[in-house]
Amino acid sequence: MNIIDVFHAVKAHRRRHRVGRGAGSGSGKTAGRGQKGLGSRTGANRLRGFIGGQTQLKERLPKIGFNNAVHAVIYRPLNLAFLEENFADGDLVDFTSLREKGFGLRRGDLVKLLGRGELGKKLIVKVNGVSAAAREKIEKAGGILEIQPISRKADKVKSDV
Repeated sequence: MNIIDVFHAVKAHRRRHRVGRGAGSGSGKTAGRGQKGLGSRTGANRLRGFIGGQTQLKERLPKIGFNNAVHAVIYRPLNLAFLEENFADGDLVDFTSLREKGFGLRRGDLVKLLGRGELGKKLIVKVNGVSAAAREKIEKAGGILEIQPISRKADKVKSDV
């Protein structure tokens, strides 16, 4: 007999074993769930990482290291080339004007001006940070640069408690 001769659908249509249908079935009484405990109850679900009543591995491992993400200041980079293309001589460059020109800022974003590109226009620039090269090019073009302070404190809602 060759393996090719075996009808493939024989195992596909095998009847499922119905548990909890008497002692003679082989899976009666407890229906394969054991005696007592969490797994024997209806609706029981173990959480991910559960290892049989012991302290979970994630709780046993030491909490080490330092995460700087809470303290990091993340800037949106803005190059001088963008200002040269999108602003006219004497324009004010700030958060709202950048959004109007399609720079794609969201509320709370911080902007840092970088020195890529050339600037030949006198602009009034109000940003949160600036590189040394960008500062030099703006002053050389005769523009005004104003660094806006960064507020590190989150706005807290005051309650009347």
